[in-house]
Order: sequence, then structure tokens, then C-alpha cells
Amino acid sequence: MNNPIQVTQSSMPAFTDYIDEIKDLWESKWLTNQGAKHAQLELEIAEFLKTPNVALFTNGHLALEASLEAFGLTGEVITTPFTFASTTHAIVRKGLTPIFADINPHDYTMQTENLERLITEKTSAILPVHVYGNLCDVKEIERIAIKYNLKVIYDAAHAFGVTVNGESMANFGDASMYSFHATKVFNTIEGGALTFKDSNLKHVINACKNFGITGPETIDYIGGNAKMNEFQAAMGLCNLRTLHQEIAKRKTVYERYLENLSGMADITIPTIQKEVASNYAYFPVLFDSTKTSRDDIQHELMKHNIYTRKYFYPLINELECYQSKFTTNPTPVAQQIAQNVLTLPLYADLSLDAVDCICSLIKAKLNPKKIIVSKGDIFI
Repeated sequence: MNNPIQVTQSSMPAFTDYIDEIKDLWESKWLTNQGAKHAQLELEIAEFLKTPNVALFTNGHLALEASLEAFGLTGEVITTPFTFASTTHAIVRKGLTPIFADINPHDYTMQTENLERLITEKTSAILPVHVYGNLCDVKEIERIAIKYNLKVIYDAAHAFGVTVNGESMANFGDASMYSFHATKVFNTIEGGALTFKDSNLKHVINACKNFGITGPETIDYIGGNAKMNEFQAAMGLCNLRTLHQEIAKRKTVYERYLENLSGMADITIPTIQKEVASNYAYFPVLFDSTKTSRDDIQHELMKHNIYTRKYFYPLINELECYQSKFTTNPTPVAQQIAQNVLTLPLYADLSLDAVDCICSLIKAKLNPKKIIVSKGDIFI
């Protein structure tokens, strides 16, 4: 392929729509510090997610740090190693100790059957991760959290707009963190948000992201700086208007992959949970390493300017920066998944011909004796 296909591509509004949205900033000169667009985006996201409390941040990582700080957590936080480094970094940067739980082999979210064994007198919270748009076992996690009086904070970076049985996943747990990074289904260029149950936390969370300032002459917390600016908020307002259409396009791409790859003996495609309305954030494939490895497939696709990602690899509990710092429990399922998973390109504007070509290359690599003819003129 002459033009590279990236693993993802940012969704953007029409240029004129964004220009129209930011035009009044030249009149107001209010560019940050929770301006009008920031306030509007908070309201519209709350309405979109059907949740009462939303706080915007300059990125999802700082939103997650703020949630840990706002709840005043201490000691240990149970989380998963099958996630982006940000999840664990936030825990450690707030002076907490990560305890790693293994994941389920079918949807790659946190196992709950062994969760209680990891709880000690030092445990203050559970921080599970919704993966690829699939949701954790929120009911069982809630039961365990109530039993042991623990906070539950979800890393929902992959799950914006996802519902389960018609209910927004923003309303589970004590808080959920969303990432609005440029690579996500919904983006504000960079950005993030917290949704949370307790309305009384709003002033604490806002103080955490604004130097601890609580009034014109009062600073009650040792806060940082994590405010979303007006240009980010404007991009969010534009993107939110077309998000349902974007998700519908992603679904079409996702289903084309399924048509091409379902039923193949050497790969496993994790299915979307039946009760979940997905946002089609990613298309992960698990390769049988005893035949053709994940790395072999990745290298083959790279020859044709097609870029994939080992998402997530390596595991967080195997990162060099955490070696010898924390005692880690064995997480064999997470390790097996991390060593064999590959996320294929998926974004709203990816052509179906491109999907067919990607799948043809994968099939040819898995079964080199069989000649596969590509559709369209993109492939070789």
C-alpha cells in the first residue's frame, strides 16, 4: 500500500464547524480556567452519558490521579496489569501500592472469582479496567466493594458511550475515568473526564485540578494543574455532535473484520458482551503462537505499510520501572493474552477495501499454501 494505514486515526469535525465553534474566543479572550465552552461541554457530556456529575481534565491520566486524591486513598489498590501504563502510574504517583489481579480469558477484564483473596487490611480501593469496550463484572465488583468498604474507580478510557442493558456505565462504581485523547472514539485533542456519584466531591475534584484553589484568596488543597482549555472543549463539542455516526461507521468496519476472520482456526476474536452496546473502540485478535506468531503477523503487515499495535504488551507488572519495587502475584492469563494479542487498524474512515486487504494478508500468512486474491486495487 502506498499510503500507510495507522492503527487508528483521529475523528475530526468539518474544518468550518470547528472554526465556527472557536470564533467567539477571539471576542471573549477567555481561553482556559473553566470558560463557557468548558461549562457547556461538561453539561453535554453529562447528558450524553446520562450521569449527574462530570469534571473535565486536560487528560485522562490526571483525571485518574485526581480521583485517587479526592477519595483520600491510602495503602493498596487492586488493579489489573492488562492496561496502559497510565493506570498503574497514577496509583504509584499518588503514593499507593498496586496489587495486580489476573484477567478473564474471554473479555480480558479483571477476574472477580479470586478478587477477595487479594484484599488485605491495607486495601482501600479497586481500580478495574474496561477493556476494548467490554465492561468489567460491575455487579460482582460492587458486591465485594460493599462487603469490604472499598472505593471502586473504573478506568473507562476505552468505554466512552458504552451502555449495559441500556444503562450508562458511567454510573457504576464511585467514579469512572475517561480519556479523550486523539486516538480515542471521542476526543478533545487531549483531554479526559471523571464521572462520580457523590456530588459533594465536585469542589474537591475541581480544586485538585486547579492548584487547590477554592476561592479568590483561599487555597485549601495542594492541587496540581489539569484544567481543560477552551480549544479542547470546542473540539469536544464538535465531535460530540457526530459521535453516534462515528460509532456507526466503526461498527461497519468491525463487522467487516468479523466477516473476513471469524471461524479461522488459528485466531481468536474476543466477542462483544451480549448485553453491552459497544463503541467499537478496537479490533483485537489473539494469534495461536504455536503456528504463526503475533509478531510474524505484525511484521508482515508492516511490510505493506499497515501498522498494528500489541495492545497491551508488555504487562504493567513486567515493566522495568516496576521491577523489584512491588511484590506481584502471578497473572498467567494476562501474560498469555499480552504475548499473543494484536489490535488491527480500526477507525471511522477506514475503507472496507482496506479491511479486506488487511485480512487477505493475515490469511495468506496463516495459510501460505492457499492463494488469496484481494478485493480492490489497494493490495499489492
